Amino acid sequence: MPIAKDKCAAFRRLHESGCFVVPNPWDAGSARYLQSLGFKALSTTGSTAAWADGEPDGTGRLDRMLAVSRKIIDASDVPVTVDFEGGFAQDPAEVARNVTGVLETGLAGLSIEDWSGDDGKPLAELEEALARLKAARAAIDRSGSGAFLTARTECFPLGHPDPFPEALRRVAAFAAAGADCVYVPGLTTEEQIRAVVKAAGSTPVTLAITKATRFTVASVAALGVRRISLGAALARAAWGEFMRAAQEIAGQGTFDALGRAVPFGELDGFFRQDQARRKRGPG
Repeated sequence: MPIAKDKCAAFRRLHESGCFVVPNPWDAGSARYLQSLGFKALSTTGSTAAWADGEPDGTGRLDRMLAVSRKIIDASDVPVTVDFEGGFAQDPAEVARNVTGVLETGLAGLSIEDWSGDDGKPLAELEEALARLKAARAAIDRSGSGAFLTARTECFPLGHPDPFPEALRRVAAFAAAGADCVYVPGLTTEEQIRAVVKAAGSTPVTLAITKATRFTVASVAALGVRRISLGAALARAAWGEFMRAAQEIAGQGTFDALGRAVPFGELDGFFRQDQARRKRGPG
């Protein structure tokens, strides 16, 4: 497997031109399947890790994030970027320490968002968000790893009263503060996407696509987007099939939904082939 610096460099190169999709596995098996399809990079996401532990999103714990990230990174041959939420701290110095620790997992990148951690006022003030982002930037630079830093604003998901103008203000500020990429979940129109790309200047933009849409990779690329994140969408699709089948059995006593299940031999066969490939090693 490539060393971490090689993966960091490869992930950075992916943002230099074109547009690529980064799907979000939730465990080693989903990571291995996604990379087998040719995806060039993967990303963790906090919500799927929380659900696996029977907890809601927003109950992020640093120890859980580190454990899930290590498992997915160790299972992957491609670069992995980590959803580092708000840095798991409010104090910038502590954010820097946490970033230094997560770099040891072998990640290729990480994202820092402007969630405050305060349910009463969930969106951090811009200066607070910038302080945490700059602390993460400094920690990465000190490490010499070349890890790719994405700055994420939650203006739309967290219900800012005027989300789009505020998101544009934050995008410009994050880019100026040293973010390698900016990410605004909640964009829905071409006009919004173009405006964010313009506000980011030369800094690459990530777009979230988490439900069925008329957008395609090609149409999004034409708007100037460099990266597409699926967030928890694939995990939600998997949960949806699981829930519908379980509800049918529990409520009706019938088993029709199991007819949509992947055949055992197909799924087990994939992992047997993947295991053999990994044992053979490169080439």
